Amino acid sequence: MIVVAGEALIDLVPERTSNATASATAGEPLPSLRPARGGGPYNTALALGRLGSPTAFCSRVSTDGFGEALLEGLRKDGVDTALVQRGEEPTTLAVASIGADGSAGYGFYVQGTADRLFTLPPSLPEGVRALSLGTCSLVLEPGASAYEELLRREAARGVFTTLDPNIRAGLIPDADAYRARFRGWLPHIGLLKLSIEDARWLADSEDAADVETALGEWLAAGPAAVVLTHGGEGLSVRRQDGSVHFVPGERVDIVDTIGAGDTVNAALLHRLAEHQALSAPALAKLDEAAWRDVLGFAARAAAITCSRAGAEPPYASELA
Repeated sequence: MIVVAGEALIDLVPERTSNATASATAGEPLPSLRPARGGGPYNTALALGRLGSPTAFCSRVSTDGFGEALLEGLRKDGVDTALVQRGEEPTTLAVASIGADGSAGYGFYVQGTADRLFTLPPSLPEGVRALSLGTCSLVLEPGASAYEELLRREAARGVFTTLDPNIRAGLIPDADAYRARFRGWLPHIGLLKLSIEDARWLADSEDAADVETALGEWLAAGPAAVVLTHGGEGLSVRRQDGSVHFVPGERVDIVDTIGAGDTVNAALLHRLAEHQALSAPALAKLDEAAWRDVLGFAARAAAITCSRAGAEPPYASELA
């Protein structure tokens, strides 16, 4: 079983791509907002369930109507919700804005919401093969410290761990403190996945040479591999032996990119499991052909997600 830990929230997605502020200034009506299930870890768990990987979601979810809809979505696609804590606080909301190229930006409503009150579970089920974490859950206290403790505890007992920081800069009050905390997680991480935008933010530089230096430092700190997404251009992996492998992105008519990175997370875990590579030693032994298979699978899955509105990752049958 793969356990995905982190937030579940509701994305409020515009029905059209006009800029709300500009429309209001011009006297035009504001765009309608459609609620959609979301949150990076939630999307990752959903995608794993749709791909057919035995998956459990570990979080704290509101008992309100949105929370019920979030859990129903997971159960529908076969995700185990026994590790989900419940609370009467409201569900976190994320208001999405969609750019002309389909890229998404977010504004968050997180004060007093249920997911940030997550507490460390006493144990994870027997047979857990991997633990995936990331996004807002590692930023918002007091839950962030509980997720960090979960990461350290499970890594110490040999569970393969993956991290996707999925940076939301607007939620991070002290960038330098977060960057230091991120570096502290690396010795406990088996696989690190970043977007190129995340890498630049964490390196605190737009310079390609600085980013490459930072990637090398992060890799040396612990992860067996670092997967980097380059938007529509494709994906690459850097390994501790110094090798770098790249696959191009899949061509698709983009509706939006919501959930694309989360789909990559799930596709990587699913395909690595099929290669019996959910451990740092096994990951280090994967050859170039196997990595190209893993990255290509993730690229195809993400392309399908980008071809439809919102975070709607593909089912296994769509990738057959």
